[in-house]
Amino acid sequence: MNNLSFSELCCLFCCPPCPGKIASKLAFLPPDPTYTLMCDESGSRWTLHLSERADWQYSSREKDAIECFMTRTSKGNRIACMFVRCSPNAKYTLLFSHGNAVDLGQMSSFYIGLGSRINCNIFSYDYSGYGASSGKPTEKNLYADIEAAWLALRTRYGIRPENVIIYGQSIGTVPSVDLAARYESAAVILHSPLTSGMRVAFPDTKKTYCFDAFPNIDKISKITSPVLIIHGTEDEVIDFSHGLALFERCQRPVEPLWVEGAGHNDVELYGQYLERLKQFVSQELSIACPAVSGRQYHVEELASRSGFSSHLTSIRSVEFPHWK
Repeated sequence: MNNLSFSELCCLFCCPPCPGKIASKLAFLPPDPTYTLMCDESGSRWTLHLSERADWQYSSREKDAIECFMTRTSKGNRIACMFVRCSPNAKYTLLFSHGNAVDLGQMSSFYIGLGSRINCNIFSYDYSGYGASSGKPTEKNLYADIEAAWLALRTRYGIRPENVIIYGQSIGTVPSVDLAARYESAAVILHSPLTSGMRVAFPDTKKTYCFDAFPNIDKISKITSPVLIIHGTEDEVIDFSHGLALFERCQRPVEPLWVEGAGHNDVELYGQYLERLKQFVSQELSIACPAVSGRQYHVEELASRSGFSSHLTSIRSVEFPHWK
């Protein structure tokens, strides 16, 4: 996270319109694009070209399973979208909102590996100002971006809401929570989520101010779909307490995954991660996701445990973004 200057701190408290710009500076770190999209003469087919920095881990056959295109948001930006066909018999498609310092090119190998292992297709998009997407990354654009992605997923591919799992990682939990609070889906997965921007910058913040950015904590109770929360207990960017607080506010929380010893960027390296997702997708969703009552598991108990299922042991260490 970038450091705030004295003048920015003053603006944060004295000039409420300014925090949005400061939040954008803190939250969005778009990398130099690691891919390009080339359109054919018909204007309907796009070809994905990955740079070396995308670190593609697979063959051209897997790359052929990736379809890319551009769509326009309600804010007028054109955003890049990626549909990864990982499994021919997949029941669910993940609508995946990635973290703040990567783009679709860098995530493409991860999507192939993840989707093939949990038997899901994956639809993702780049935020405004990321990758091939136009515009600038802002909170309002985040919400418009995921809305456009949701509409494209439903209209272009005919995928119904009951077959969509909304998945957000880190800053990606912000548009994911906002969308899930307005539309019902098969389920929601929040990976290293934050409660709000102020609570990340100032951990002692107890309430949501009118100028607070990314207020997941005030929206999550509106989600009627089952919610799985995944968080590392040693997260150095978004404290573990954020995951706990959001869990307590969920209408339909399922058994969460607290990964003991994991930080912000290495949860995927723990075997529990894949095992929990497999169990959730292949077993729990098929039996309508029995919810875990917040009264059953107190925050104190959650914080002292690495996870709820003792049988979800670490099966192996894997190399991000490709599992061997």
